Amino acid sequence: MATITLTPKYSFTVPVYAPCISPDSFAGKTLKEIGELEVWEGNRRKKLKQLFDIKGKTADTPEEITIKLSGNLWKVRRIGEEMTAGKILIDGDAGLHLGVKMRGGTITVKGNADSWLGSQMRGGTIEVMGNAKDYVGGAYRGSGVGMRGGTIIVHGNAGYDVGEWMRGGFIKIMGNVGAYTGVHMQGGTILVQGDSEGRIGALMKGGKIVLMGKIDSILPSFTIQDLKKRTKVEGEAVEGPFYVFIGDLTEDGSGKLFISKKSNPHLSFYERLI
Repeated sequence: MATITLTPKYSFTVPVYAPCISPDSFAGKTLKEIGELEVWEGNRRKKLKQLFDIKGKTADTPEEITIKLSGNLWKVRRIGEEMTAGKILIDGDAGLHLGVKMRGGTITVKGNADSWLGSQMRGGTIEVMGNAKDYVGGAYRGSGVGMRGGTIIVHGNAGYDVGEWMRGGFIKIMGNVGAYTGVHMQGGTILVQGDSEGRIGALMKGGKIVLMGKIDSILPSFTIQDLKKRTKVEGEAVEGPFYVFIGDLTEDGSGKLFISKKSNPHLSFYERLI
């Protein structure tokens, strides 16, 4: 495995657009050629070597390449865009649009990630050890196409609209989430181990959301279907019991919400409707 290390030459004060930071873009190039790749710093066209110190060993295929980034990367956007193979390791925080339209390979972030993490991804794995902001695995404005495949794992909290317009794949949030998790969801699975701010599954047509933590209320456009002892997520049993809701009925939806009974005793009135 060839490893290429990128370190910022200075602290970025304006957004840096760098979709070329990807094993696919680096494959088959020398370090000198990688340094010539084009990026944007604000409204100025730059070469990658002007912004980063580039060291390491190259390889012919993306599968053989690991890219390591360290330093302040919060302003750096679109890292790993459309990558198909290889690895990206970020020792710190990552900026907007990390792993957008990703189709394979792995991205690991030791810090936090900004919004639109894994937007429209189709394959591969993204793992964030800290928190993520809004639209994890979501769609861009007006597109109606969110995550289609792959896996996103966030060890901390996530913001609003997790899995917006999601069609496939798996999202696991180990902390809390903001409102509208799974909004417009059509397929795939979301597992939230913490609490939800509410309106979970709004306008969903399909897919599955499992909430282990607390939620104040369920949208009235969902109907109670069952009380189950456990459910399966990615082939593994998750112990409940869970209230199972079907909806969103405003969309003629058949999505399923699995809501922890233990964490939500105030929802016990639904049991008389089963």
